[in-house]
Amino acid sequence: MTVAFSSGKRRRAVAALGAVSAGLLVLSACDKPTPLATVTVGSNSVSTEAACYNDGEAIKESLIQGCLNKKTGKTVEVSSDDRVRFGVEPEVAENGWTLFIGGQQAEQEPYHKTYRSIPASAFFSTQTGEATNTAQVSIVETTGKRLTGIWHFTLKKEG
Repeated sequence: MTVAFSSGKRRRAVAALGAVSAGLLVLSACDKPTPLATVTVGSNSVSTEAACYNDGEAIKESLIQGCLNKKTGKTVEVSSDDRVRFGVEPEVAENGWTLFIGGQQAEQEPYHKTYRSIPASAFFSTQTGEATNTAQVSIVETTGKRLTGIWHFTLKKEG
């Protein structure tokens, strides 16, 4: 009788441990996704989660340059006469966001609307005026002077 009692107790303990483990596994898979940023050219639209995001808090200074220089992100083909439409979620717009091109800040003041449109030709010349066929464009969420999120896209000139 003692053996049966121990065996039943052990089975319940193992079952309880299994249930707790399964619950923790499910919870760990429920990380809150980062806000999305979207680039649309004509009828082609791509969205991505942030390459660097700290749940709305400032990204550590030591990580910012590495995040800005990451060669990641979705690629969108554009022609010179296209308009590139950028979109962010309302929480990002509320804080403010700017565009960086090739890891360099392209605008001084943050933008506070969820959508904007820019001619594609603005992205295909270097600082020295030379033409280029690709441009890494980053949407950077700011809160004051702190960077809180970075999304990357690559614009590739058609043809």
